[in-house]
Amino acid sequence: QVQLVESGGGLVQAGGSLRLSCAASGRTFSTYTMGWFRQAPGKEREFVAGISWSGGKTYYADSVKGRFTISRDNAKNTVYLQMNSLKPEDTAVYYCRATLHITPMEVYVHGYWGQGTQVTVSS
Repeated sequence: QVQLVESGGGLVQAGGSLRLSCAASGRTFSTYTMGWFRQAPGKEREFVAGISWSGGKTYYADSVKGRFTISRDNAKNTVYLQMNSLKPEDTAVYYCRATLHITPMEVYVHGYWGQGTQVTVSS
């Protein structure tokens, strides 16, 4: 089992940057595919970015390609999401998830979720 705690959210102006962190407990963090998802009010949870267990493969939603970067540090049991050039439409609660599924994009597969961190981008 893995427990996840996100941090780094906040209020930022459009064009600004934030770095989210997701700290994991457990000795098996390096075996999990990690992903970041977000959910805006009244909308379904959607995939944002994902990274393979080794960090060798990364995946991005089209809406964030070129602006967001996912990375992980298995020695620190932490995954990061660097968000640049933020837009008001990026406003959402951001969640990280650990899964043993090979690819990270699918929302409805078994995994462990954090409690979320709010990101608000003002125009």
